[in-house]
Amino acid sequence: MLFARLVLLLQALVWGGLGLLYWIRPYEMANLSGMLLMEPSSVSDARVFYGGHQFALALFLVFALRRRLLVRPALILVILVQLTLTLSRLLIAWTEGGMEVDAQLAGVVYRGAISALAILALYWLERQSRNRTPPTSSSKEPDEPEEHRADFEGL
Repeated sequence: MLFARLVLLLQALVWGGLGLLYWIRPYEMANLSGMLLMEPSSVSDARVFYGGHQFALALFLVFALRRRLLVRPALILVILVQLTLTLSRLLIAWTEGGMEVDAQLAGVVYRGAISALAILALYWLERQSRNRTPPTSSSKEPDEPEEHRADFEGL
């Protein structure tokens, strides 16, 4: 469980940091991938879709860190998003004849690595849950369900 939470924390920090950077410095962040923001509407789109979207995903991962029941769905989210982006970028590079050594290549490497780590963490969680022994019928009381606290408690 600790490894899975570390993977989620790493991804939350990356998405949160990139989200804030796209929100605060949209021109510079867009220039890293070769985009030009020419109109005020394109600046707001970059802030919302790159900044707000990534920050919202980071917030979900932070909430998942606090609730044990959300760790698996959060890992699945990371795998689906990052693996899809990795495979899409590789397919585009293949159809366009290659990829330059720049921020796009670094992004592909990071996304592939975090996808592999999330798959490994999900595998370990599933393996641990299979290895647990079910409670015996001789126990005095059944286990009480885990207490659910409000997600916003203590923020």
